[in-house]
Amino acid sequence: MTTDSGLRRYDEHVGLPFDPLRLCVFATIALLTCVFGPLSLLVFSVIAIRGYARARRAGLLQSRCKLGDTRNVLAYLVVLVVLAVAAVPLWVGMWMSLLTHGIG
Repeated sequence: MTTDSGLRRYDEHVGLPFDPLRLCVFATIALLTCVFGPLSLLVFSVIAIRGYARARRAGLLQSRCKLGDTRNVLAYLVVLVVLAVAAVPLWVGMWMSLLTHGIG
């Protein structure tokens, strides 16, 4: 083991292994989406729009995203925001109905 007391400890004889941190992040986002529904989609989409808008202003024209052109990515994210805003009242209504009438 390395003598470093940091978080990324590993066996020096094996080398630095792949750290699947992104998978943990994806699972956490999925959990938040399950709990908070379209509010989660709204928040993450707005954060992404701000990030892509800033990157585009800084000169980024092509993204590593499958949509490629940052204008396409921004348009996609705006559509997600619109869908999330439309879904929030339905989601709140569903929870209100469940809370007042119960399940079943």
